[in-house]
Order: sequence, then C-alpha cells, then structure tokens
Amino acid sequence: MFSLLSILTVLLKWPLRLLVKFKIVPDDAVTELALDVNRPVFYVCHTESASDLATLRRVCQKLELPDPLDPVSLDGQQLARTLFLVKPHSVVGGRPKTRALDQGQQLLQLHLTNPDLNAQLVPVAILWGRAPGKENSIKWLLGEANAPHWLAKILIVLVSGRHTLVRLSRAVSLNQMAAQFGAKTDTARKLLRMSRFHFYRQKLAATGPKLVNRSQLFNALLASPALKQAIEDEARSKKISVKVARHEAHKLLQEIAADYRESTLRVGDRVLSWLWKKLYSGIKINNADMLRELAQKGHEIVYVPCHRSHMDYLLLSYVIYHQGLVPPHIAAGINLNFWPAGPIFRRGGAFFIRRSFSGNKLYSAVFREYLSQLFSKGYAVKYYSEGGRSRTGRLLQPKTGMLAMTVQSMLRGIERPVTLVPVYLGYEHVMEVSTYVNELQGSGKKKESIGGVFKAIRNLRDYGYGYVNFGEPIQLNQYLNQQVSDWKSSIHPLALQKPGWLNPVVAKLANQVMQHINQAAALNATNLIALSILATDKHILTRDELTQQLDLYLNLQRQVPYHPHVSLPEGDADSLVNHALALQKVQSSTDGFGELIGLSEQHSVLATYYRNNVLHLFMLPALLAAAVLHQRSISSQQLLGYIEQLYPLLRAELFLYVSSLHTYCQALLQFMTEQGLVECEGDKYYAPAQQSRQYFKLSLLAHNAEDTLQRYAIVLNLIQAQGPLSRADLEKRGHQLAQRLLNLHGIVAPEYYDKGLFTTLINALKEAGISHTDSSNQVCSSSRLEQLTQTVNTLLRNDILQSLQSIMPQQTAP
Repeated sequence: MFSLLSILTVLLKWPLRLLVKFKIVPDDAVTELALDVNRPVFYVCHTESASDLATLRRVCQKLELPDPLDPVSLDGQQLARTLFLVKPHSVVGGRPKTRALDQGQQLLQLHLTNPDLNAQLVPVAILWGRAPGKENSIKWLLGEANAPHWLAKILIVLVSGRHTLVRLSRAVSLNQMAAQFGAKTDTARKLLRMSRFHFYRQKLAATGPKLVNRSQLFNALLASPALKQAIEDEARSKKISVKVARHEAHKLLQEIAADYRESTLRVGDRVLSWLWKKLYSGIKINNADMLRELAQKGHEIVYVPCHRSHMDYLLLSYVIYHQGLVPPHIAAGINLNFWPAGPIFRRGGAFFIRRSFSGNKLYSAVFREYLSQLFSKGYAVKYYSEGGRSRTGRLLQPKTGMLAMTVQSMLRGIERPVTLVPVYLGYEHVMEVSTYVNELQGSGKKKESIGGVFKAIRNLRDYGYGYVNFGEPIQLNQYLNQQVSDWKSSIHPLALQKPGWLNPVVAKLANQVMQHINQAAALNATNLIALSILATDKHILTRDELTQQLDLYLNLQRQVPYHPHVSLPEGDADSLVNHALALQKVQSSTDGFGELIGLSEQHSVLATYYRNNVLHLFMLPALLAAAVLHQRSISSQQLLGYIEQLYPLLRAELFLYVSSLHTYCQALLQFMTEQGLVECEGDKYYAPAQQSRQYFKLSLLAHNAEDTLQRYAIVLNLIQAQGPLSRADLEKRGHQLAQRLLNLHGIVAPEYYDKGLFTTLINALKEAGISHTDSSNQVCSSSRLEQLTQTVNTLLRNDILQSLQSIMPQQTAP
C-alpha cells in the first residue's frame, strides 16, 4: 500500500539522519509506558508530515516497536498503522481534510464488533525544537504555526532538527474506548478533539508559554495597580517624586527579573551533558512519570527542592529538560549574580532574590508582583524553601516567604491548579562539603566569585552518582480546601492584604513540603557506609562486618520502608563497598586476618554530612535499638512510650512523618526480631548475648541516635538543673556544653557546631508543650520535661551521662 506520503518518507530517510537528532521521552518508553508488543499497535500523531513520519520510524526502530509504515491486519482488514489528526497547510490556499475521523471510527467499530481485538493507540508528539517563541513575533509564522506547509517545514527541520523531542504517551486501549464511548461519528469527533488538546498540552509542557518582551513586561508590571500604589507609597515615605520612585522600581526589576533564552538552554544542555560525564558515574532519577503526568494535566508546577550544593541549580533544571518539560524559572540568591555566572544564569531562567526583604517595602512589592506575573503567565517556578545550602547535611528549617507569595498569587484567582513538587537532591560527593565543615568550625563564609568557579573546574573528577527523586506532590487547591474551607472568599485581583489564616497555614505547608522531601530520600554507597563506619569508636570495620551491616540497612528499608518513595541503590553490599573504594570515600588495608575498611580523621568529619542526608530513615529503628540495649528487658508498651515522647522533637528537627507511629514501630520490632537483633519472650524484648554478631549489629544501629540524644540531653538537663534560662543563654550554654563533650569524648559531628539545631530543639520543646516560658520570657521546666529528661538520660551512653552530670553542677546561673 503505497502513497505519496510513504514514498516521501522513505526518500527522506537518509537526508534526515544527517539533519535530525532527537531525544525520546521517556527513555525506556516500552517499559515505563507498559506497551505490549504482542498486541496490535497504532500510532496517532498531530500533523501528517513525511519528516515527522520518517523521524517516527527511526524512533520505533530504536525502541523495537512496529514500523509506522507497516499496515496492521485487524479482523481481516488491512489498516494504516499511523493516524494523523490534521493535514499541513498548503503554500497557497487552505488545509485539506484529514482521514483521521474515518480511521478512528473504523477502529472503534471493529473493536465494538470484536472485543477480543484489544489494539493499542499510542500518542506520539514530535516537537521540532523547544523554543516557546515570543508574543507578537514574526518567527511564530515560520517556526510555531500549527501544521506548517512543506516550505516552512523545510526551514523548521534545517533550524531545529538537531533539537527534536519525541514524546510517547501511555497507550489508549481501543477496546475500552469502544466499550465506553461506542463508535458513532460524534463520539469519534469528540475523541479527536481530546487528542488535539492532548498534543497542545504536550507542546505547552515542553516549551512553556510564549515569552514576553522584557521591556514590555517591565512596563506592564510598573503599570499594575499594586505596584503603582507601592511606588506612590515609596515616594511619600521617602519624600521623593513619583518619577524617581518609579525609576527605583524599574532598577529593582532589572536586578530581579530573568532574561530567559532558549538558545542559552540549548548551549547549556551540551555543556552540562559534558560536565555530568566528567563529574558523575550517572544521574539516578525517580518518580519522574508523576512529574510528566502533572504537566500533561496542565498543572502550574512549583519545584521545591532541598539545597545541598550550587550544583542543584544546574542538575535539577537539566533533569527536568531531559524529561521533556520546560525548565523552570529559578529563584537564585543575589550572591550568585556575579560576572559571568550571573548573566548566564539569568538567561537560563534565574531570577535573583535578596536574602532579606526587611525594611524595603518597594522591593517586596516589586518582587511579589514579578512572581505573580510568572504564575499568571503559566511559567514553572523553582525555589529553595531552606533559603540556603545545608552545612550539616540535614534539611534546614524552611523559610516561608516564597511559599507565602505563592499562596498569595493564588488569591489573585489563578485558574490552573497549582502543585508543589518536593524534590530530594542527593550526591555521593558534594564539592563544597569541606567548606561547609570549615564554616561550622568558625571560618567565615566565602563570597562566590569567578575564581571559585575556575578552582572547581580544575578539581573535576568522578564524584559517583547524583540523585534526583521527585517526592509526593502537594496540590495547593486541595490543601487549602482542607485547611481553610472558605479560602476562596479571600480571592481578589490585587490580593493586597494578607488574610489572617495565611501565616499559620503556610508554616504548616512548609513543614509538609520538607517531610515530603525526606520521604523521597536516596540511599547510596556513601551515606550507607557513613552510617555504618561512623558508629564505631575508631571508624573502622572488617569488610565482612561492613557488608553485613549494609545488608541489614538495605533489608530494613526493603521490608519496613520508611516511605515507598525512598530509593535504594543497585547491587549488593559488596559492590557498594567496591564503589566507595573507587571514589576514595573509604580506605582499605589488609593484615594477616583479612581486609579492613575505614575512614581517615578528615574523611570521618566529612562523612557525617552524608550520614545526615539519610539519618531520618534510621532514627526510629536506632532509638528502639538504643532502648533495648540500655534495658535488661523492656516491653513493647515501654518502647512505644519512649518513641512517643521523643517523636515531637524528632518531627520538628528531622521532618519525620509516619502515618501510624504504633504500626511502624511494631513492624520494626518484628523485623529486628526476625533478624536476631532483639530477642522476644511474650511482651518483653531484650538484647542478644554481648559476644554475638547480632549484638554488635544492634549497637551499630543504635549509635545512629547517639548524637541527637546527646544534644537533647544537653538542653533538657540545662533547663532542669540551671533553669529558668533565657533562650539566648540556653542556646549559648548548650553550644558550649556540646563543645566540651566533643573535646572529652572525641565526638565527630558537624551539628555540634550548629547553633541552629539548638534553636530548633528549644522551639520544638515549647510547641510540644514540654517546656514553657515565664513572665520574664525565660524557658522553664515542667513535669513533662522532667519525664522526658529521665527517658533521654536512660538512653545515653554511661560515659556521656557521667560527663554531663559532672559538668552540670559547675555551671553557674547568669
């Protein structure tokens, strides 16, 4: 069955091989989309085009799918395998009518007559280039017209052929479609309209909305009622003219606004593809199908990742781009706006934000108006709710400013659903980790500069794997419906006033975002080995002991997972050790009894950063292990009581969340019993014999809770023995006491230098009602605090507890 289209398609095969380079999304389409190659496969494309069909043939050949030119024999009839929704425009005249309606109706009728056929209809979007185009641009007539004529298509292939995106979507069951909708003409026409809308959404998700001219954007923003009011207020408060205030607002927009260029993204894609090959063994991505589905449904996506490294900016945007989605506009710290990085980042979609808006109402108004404009135009946005990079490896307490502005933008009446996508970013090596430790130990924070960039480039080497895990999304509309049933009554085109419910709801939302980030954590060789070796006094284990401990942690997360989104490394424990040795994360030595794996003094300090990335996954098992180790026998009720006392503090500090604490702990105890880590008689649990391997494994697991328990003991004992104390004194003394314990016992943990963790703990004690403040605003003890202090002291190592008790009387009241 030959036609002019098929002949042209065959003739274009070799010319297009030279002109067209494509990216397939998803990478492993057959597996990810659950395509059954044993069932009949049909393809549906948007435009009938020989170049599109020739490209589709190459894609299908690569994926080992049926050739789109081959006919399909269905119930004794020979049918074209590929359907096209529209025909291209003619160079002169209108557009011919497509056969898609007749073909679709024929397929539905065949399946209605014979339900056993069950063919698959696979939508395939072929996008020539990823440029969104500009509003009112003449280029749109050539590059972005719907179904361009053959002459325009030649130009498109020549200009954009090297940047082609081919995106396959989940197959539609023609059997189900026929059974649900029938085979009438109106039904087929309706389904074709749905297909056209599907392709429109695909294109919008990949390119984003059309770009607005930057000067036109500034003029529109300056003319907005909210910003005009802010300019007038600025002029009145500073006693300057409105013209001068307007000029200042314009300067602020120039400082803030992105200058998004698709050409910069194309160049950046090539550079980053080279860079990742130099830096990483590979990039592991999890749960990206959820992301593509949200984009396909037309959601306004707001990415909220954790912040480990400056690499975060590049890595996440790169991954999103390679998922066939438009990279987001990124809120970047003003410290990154240095030459030449600043201008490049700005053209890549970065908009710059000052660390504080305090005292600058005009800046706050300009930034809020700019962010609202991004949302109203439909641009994806990315910001870091932590506000800065974590120096300890733990998640920082979130800043709520950007989240509050996001919710306020919704109160202007955005029609599309707005969805927050938490993202866990993980690395087997963070380039700045040595700098972080130095900063925690008291050295000043170095300002970013071009010199630092060149230094980083000189040190390029294999850093293992990078991880991008997309967490459970939070649909803001649904969230607000749950928290504030009448929130829509606050919708106003200007949204100048904050509703009374905004701050508490946003604070709760920020905490949930952080929980979802931690629920998508990535386990890898570096953090798992750090968990194991740092639990020993000398930071060294035999290879056999290390692999057994790694097996324990892997089995724990397989059998009693903290959350389904947690990702586990490929390979067995032995391969993880080999990988860490290749990355020079650990050292190997051999004596007459076998191989030893250990950490040097410097690497021990650095390893705590990677351990802290995933410490939350093992904190509750570690506390159970500690409780069993420190008691001759203990009931499940007592164990759960200990966990329930500590859980509010852990939830605030580590952003822990399990749906049922009791069920989760019972499952952990069952796992530990099956593994021989604990022994059970009736309702009593106790540790195995001290000389056993299981006891040793239990003690290593319990050690993961020690640093946290020690910090809790410091603050709780200070309040009880020295209170009432002001918050400032309590934080200061807690920090000093932590340093004393570090010197006495050789504790290696960067968080001992981090005053922020003491602040978080003191806040959590108050919010949980464990402590209270008196009329002088000093922190005071309570009966609950006394009980918690006793519990924490029970779980401490004897030498640490003795040091605390010997130091405490020497402290004098202020």
